[in-house]
Amino acid sequence: MMEENFFERVYAIARQIPEGRVTSYGAIAKALGTARSARMVGWAMNASHNMDDIPAHRVVNRKGLLSGKHHFDGTNLMQQLLENEGIEVVDNQIVDFEKHFWQPMMDL
Repeated sequence: MMEENFFERVYAIARQIPEGRVTSYGAIAKALGTARSARMVGWAMNASHNMDDIPAHRVVNRKGLLSGKHHFDGTNLMQQLLENEGIEVVDNQIVDFEKHFWQPMMDL
């Protein structure tokens, strides 16, 4: 099934996001060579919540908004996880987003 394989490729990139850094759904999609599939990356992140080795809290939208936060248990869990890594969040928005942004490498 293509979707399963796609999700695994998304998770392989997500596992590489360094602590204290974030990336976007679109950046992961681009790195996979599927630039238009940011929404599917979101679905993959959404499906990863029972996987302890996937740092889904480090994946945000292209503007640095915690758009996936309602998929975490507890209202502020995503923000708390990011703040524990030294990332400041104000009104669901990452402060100094560009400074914390991690660009995944292209999957050649």
